[in-house]
Amino acid sequence: MNSNKKAAKIVGVLFIMAAVTAVIAVILYRPILNTPDYLIQGSSHADKVIWGVVMELILVVSAVGTATTMFPFLKKYNETIALWHLAFRFLEAVIITVGIISVLSLLTLSREYVAAGAQNIDSFQASGILLKAVHDWTFLLGPNFMLGINTLMYSYIFFKSKLVPRFIPILGITGAVLVFIAALLEMFGVIQQVSVWGGILALPVAANEMILAVWLIAKGFNESALASMSEKKKATNVITILNKVES
Repeated sequence: MNSNKKAAKIVGVLFIMAAVTAVIAVILYRPILNTPDYLIQGSSHADKVIWGVVMELILVVSAVGTATTMFPFLKKYNETIALWHLAFRFLEAVIITVGIISVLSLLTLSREYVAAGAQNIDSFQASGILLKAVHDWTFLLGPNFMLGINTLMYSYIFFKSKLVPRFIPILGITGAVLVFIAALLEMFGVIQQVSVWGGILALPVAANEMILAVWLIAKGFNESALASMSEKKKATNVITILNKVES
């Protein structure tokens, strides 16, 4: 039981780390991603940009950590869905990492632009637009599209297994659907990627992660639900073995 509670606390802390570092990274990236003269501002605020990269790397580690730490608990109910969650969470982390590489490449471009004395500005701007576009698409596909899918996976298992109170996975399922819809609307240009509507649609999934994190730190997983799933798993394994023997 102690190991289960320890694992639950780790998951909760990792969810909070992921949320906090994601917000800090967005703020630190502003000079190189959200200013008209980003080719100059990026080089001038290089340390700030690098710290933003560090924050996102912590985000990647946290995302992988939540997936791997939750997997042993999720698979007790349904191993296939647990594997789906693990895979889509890893895909989210990989896509975010591609976005990090695009920011670092943009920083290098900014430094080269300043060193060149603003010569060949058209070629630098063309490269900058491309790198910013890569980051924008990774931001859409990772923390929106893939996040919606993997949140739906673990929230479904939490709802069915009662590992946590059902109001939490209900919020998670709702948030997952809304952030997935937001990703599609942004992809087709119906709403802007950074907009009021985008923020509203992403709010429930963010609230779900924070409420879930606090619950896991304070209470952990439902031990009776874990025991029940373990017994069902054992019974299923016995039946499988008997069927193999009979055949």
